[in-house]
Amino acid sequence: MLAVPAQIAGCETVIVATPPRKDGSICPEVLYCAKKAGVTFILKAGGAQAVAAMAWGTDTCPKVDKILGPGNQFVTAAKMLLQNSEAMISIDMPAGPSEVLVIADRTANPCHVAADLLSQAEHGEDSQVVLVGVGDIDFESIKSELRQQCKELPRGDTAEKALNHSYILLVPDMAEACAFSNLYAPEHLIINVEDAEKWLDHINNAGSVFLGRWTPESVGDYASGTNHVLPTYGYAKMYGGVSLDSFTKHMTVQSLTEEGLKTLGPSVAKMAEVEGLDAHKRAVTIRLKDITMRV
Repeated sequence: MLAVPAQIAGCETVIVATPPRKDGSICPEVLYCAKKAGVTFILKAGGAQAVAAMAWGTDTCPKVDKILGPGNQFVTAAKMLLQNSEAMISIDMPAGPSEVLVIADRTANPCHVAADLLSQAEHGEDSQVVLVGVGDIDFESIKSELRQQCKELPRGDTAEKALNHSYILLVPDMAEACAFSNLYAPEHLIINVEDAEKWLDHINNAGSVFLGRWTPESVGDYASGTNHVLPTYGYAKMYGGVSLDSFTKHMTVQSLTEEGLKTLGPSVAKMAEVEGLDAHKRAVTIRLKDITMRV
């Protein structure tokens, strides 16, 4: 989800940071995917220490210009600190612990709703899941499904700890549900209600939106084609997810003809004069004088 757009954008060096396994080796699936995606360097480390190594450079790791990707609260803090340091790097966005907000009504299958909530809760104890129930939703069936499915998960203990600081809200209608979601600005927003598509225009702030009963968040992680590096902590109000633009920068170029300067020059000189920037004004008026003298 990061190496592919980096390759399309034409990045010459692409570094992947991944923590080693207990025996010191790197997961073979990661190695295979890295090779397929054209990764040029693998840093055998994770966490805030990997962010620091890439930002400053080490004897074995090249210094980078930009660091992208999600992580826990320490990774997010490291990225935000280093982008404002002498390391001179930029970042994609604050992308911390996973979160999901599910909007569901009485038409939603309680089994599906519980599964969607747990799919994010299992990420870590600091994950946050929120259920917004619309109208006469069957909360008890959803709670029962959460308890049962959580017991069946290998990471059930982690999911349960995440659920302990998550919450359920009841709202009277979809308008209020959408208003709350826009305030919360979730990383992932699942709208599992009747006629889900018609409510998309009411959503302004979300990292990625999943519409309808047959669209679990998991498809966005692995297969639906959207990028899965998304803003968290409410930063979806200011940021979008990673895209090809995240790996590019734009350089503007100007080239005026003599006639062009004659057209624009007087306005530029006047604005510079109003700002009290006489050298700016003179850079134009000296050229205009040269043009006039040649005529």
